[in-house]
Amino acid sequence: MDSFVVSARKYRPESFDTVVGQEHVTRTLINEIKNNQLAQAFLFNGPRGVGKTTCARILAKEINKESIEDDSYDFSYNIFELDAASNNSVEDIRLLNEQVRIPPQVGKYKVYIIDEVHMLSTAAFNAFLKTLEEPPAYAIFILATTERHKILPTILSRCQVFTFNRISVEDTIAHLKGIGASEDLIMEDEALHIIAQKADGALRDALSIFDQMVSISGDKHVRYEDVVKNLNVLDYDYYFKITDAFGQQNVGDVLLIYDEILSNGFDGQIFLNGLANHFRDLMVGRSPETVKLLDVPPHIHQQYLDTSANMSQGFLVNAINIANQFDLGYKASRNQRLHVELALIKMCYLPSLIAGDEKKKFSQSINLTKVASGEIAPSKTASKTIEEKVEVVEQTEDKEAIEAAQIQPEVTPVKAVIKKKLSNDVAKLGNLDDLLSGDIKPQHTEVNETNKESHTVEHHDKEISQSELDKAVESFVAKLKSEDRSIQLSLFSFIKPVVQENNVLIELIKQHRIQLEEVKVEFLQHLRATMNHPGLLVDIKEIKKKAEGTRAYTGQEKFDVMAKKNPTLLLLKDKLNLTIK
Repeated sequence: MDSFVVSARKYRPESFDTVVGQEHVTRTLINEIKNNQLAQAFLFNGPRGVGKTTCARILAKEINKESIEDDSYDFSYNIFELDAASNNSVEDIRLLNEQVRIPPQVGKYKVYIIDEVHMLSTAAFNAFLKTLEEPPAYAIFILATTERHKILPTILSRCQVFTFNRISVEDTIAHLKGIGASEDLIMEDEALHIIAQKADGALRDALSIFDQMVSISGDKHVRYEDVVKNLNVLDYDYYFKITDAFGQQNVGDVLLIYDEILSNGFDGQIFLNGLANHFRDLMVGRSPETVKLLDVPPHIHQQYLDTSANMSQGFLVNAINIANQFDLGYKASRNQRLHVELALIKMCYLPSLIAGDEKKKFSQSINLTKVASGEIAPSKTASKTIEEKVEVVEQTEDKEAIEAAQIQPEVTPVKAVIKKKLSNDVAKLGNLDDLLSGDIKPQHTEVNETNKESHTVEHHDKEISQSELDKAVESFVAKLKSEDRSIQLSLFSFIKPVVQENNVLIELIKQHRIQLEEVKVEFLQHLRATMNHPGLLVDIKEIKKKAEGTRAYTGQEKFDVMAKKNPTLLLLKDKLNLTIK
């Protein structure tokens, strides 16, 4: 019975032509050998399993082939490999330096391959510097590392650096198909795609998984179902089913699907990551320009395109954000199942929230049009916006400017009707900032018998108490706390609204007044609604910081004050030769 050799060793490339996915490196090395322009030191940098050590061995063999006519000679005695992970001391490098002094017995070059070179100690790097900078003409060094940032810059400057890329999914699948054909295996393309994705760009990892899947099948048939089951990979059907449930806002189905996933032994965090990638693929499939980034098996490629066409971009962006936030907090959660279920429930209600926002924006646009046409009177909060729209219309009366101001072009004549109507209403309303500060009082709007839809602003003289105000402020603070608005919440720990002349007085310093500006409109509306006082005003007064306390006097300063009142103390001090401490 022949001994089994893993595919990573059995099918290790023996020439540059058989190296997978690193054409930019192999082409350069071939040209340097052909033109006899070899560098004295090379640094191969890149992730694991992408061919760094393999290319180093191939390069070590190729550079000596021209000096020996016998093609069967493997130049093993000209190649020296050193594992820097276990030989990282100064003594190991000194021994290497001693070996470099001996010229090759056969061939033209001696090649030293140092793997995981970043593991060398700083002292070892310093001991290696001189040899690396001025080696003998026959010595060539090839350094390989996965962590280039750990290597001293003085080492990097003496090397020709080659960066190895991750192997693409397509190149990995093509390589696995070639191995399967040579081994007489039956393989499903979907299974190979999952293997290539799981390897994450490392061909050695892909070959190890491939050997495992061949052993599991037992009949030399690599099936998609076996790969998904044994690699702990969720089937795409789960993601599409839960996406459909999100679209229908069916919380029950969403939770049942997640329960089935947990029952099959999948981890909640793995599911969250997979769901975020699923939403990412749906977003990629929405645009013809980005569809090339869709890295999924061919048999479900069209399914992604069809599903993404029915998904809103707002839902996908918010769902990815929710999945990312809950993924970060997964490890710290005590009830991890509930943690994931809460994320799914939030995603389930996203469509209605997005639809509500769009409806609100549309309603605001319609109301603005009605205000412009005179159908309804403008609200206080809209007065400033309306003034801006009027300014736009004043500048030009063409159709494009009217549409940019969101005013219907059917309103004629635009300038005369809008300006006359709005100027009267805005003049009666006054400035909102002045109303809040108490500089002006809101005026009564006269009711026009011909226009019953016009609104009036009444000033109520209802008496308010301090306890009533405190309760209204507490309810507003509770609202800020529930909305997690920590900056505005901290403001109300510094201020104390009080009742003054049947209105509200707030005294604060300049820095706090700037923060209050952000919520003053919302705060005033809340007080008016809670206390049932539509005419309530808020008077904001800025106060200066309290002066710092008087510092303590020193002994000398106390004596000087006393000596001014009683000069004989100076004579007493001099006669007794006293010192003041």
